[in-house]
Amino acid sequence: MKLAPLPAIMLEPLVRAALLEDLGRAGDVSSDAIVPSESHATTVLAARQQGIVAGLDLAMLAFSLIDQNVEMTVERADGSEVSQGEIIATVSGPARAILTAERTALNFLCHLSGIATATASIVNAIRGHKAKIVCTRKTTPGLRAVEKYAVRAGGGANHRFGLDDAILIKDNHIAIAGGIRTAIERARVSVGHLVKIEVEVDTLAQLEETLALTPDAVLLDNMSVDELRKAVAMVAGRAITEASGRIAALTAPAIAATGIDLISIGWLTHSAPILDIGLDYRAP
Repeated sequence: MKLAPLPAIMLEPLVRAALLEDLGRAGDVSSDAIVPSESHATTVLAARQQGIVAGLDLAMLAFSLIDQNVEMTVERADGSEVSQGEIIATVSGPARAILTAERTALNFLCHLSGIATATASIVNAIRGHKAKIVCTRKTTPGLRAVEKYAVRAGGGANHRFGLDDAILIKDNHIAIAGGIRTAIERARVSVGHLVKIEVEVDTLAQLEETLALTPDAVLLDNMSVDELRKAVAMVAGRAITEASGRIAALTAPAIAATGIDLISIGWLTHSAPILDIGLDYRAP
């Protein structure tokens, strides 16, 4: 499936804020002092390790917001796999502008490419099974849209974007409501026909009680592989099944083999390591 870019109007506020934070009160005093204003440069964004690219639009915005005369030619688009040393894009134009925007551009590009790379590692680990890898709301404040975009770039899918997307009845909701039935009944009365209801359960007994109330989806939290297999059999296609709880590339295949529909992983967005990408000067 072709990766649809996010509109620039969503990205510009993020990049502008990052640039303003970096420029501080006096601008780039290093580049202004050292690099003549008329200097032009050609540089490349190069991968220093293998991975999946994501975030090129934010990188380009970082350069163009400093100087519209900076041009970026993309060699490996978002969603592409790159090997160590491979050129992702060429950036050319006023040298000061390139150097001023360099760190902001790389911060976004390395972070989002790291998320895409981590996602792809899990997607590849469960290839051949029907399960989809999805992210969560465990995102960096302010960066949710772009981090979830990076998950898509890595071949994953998105869970809720916010609290208003759907109803997810979690353990604390159940505890405060006084039980699963009360929580589901209150939810069903409160929302419109297009709002889905998912219920988090920790045990097969809770699952049995929940299924009698016909939810749209069930979140099977921290269950063993054996419990997940039994849970999928109990559901028997009556609801979407989702597994969660400290899932990694080594454990995901066995979970996917249970027949689960979705595997949700929070660390993809909150703890994925960056993909090391550098900006290298090319002498004329």
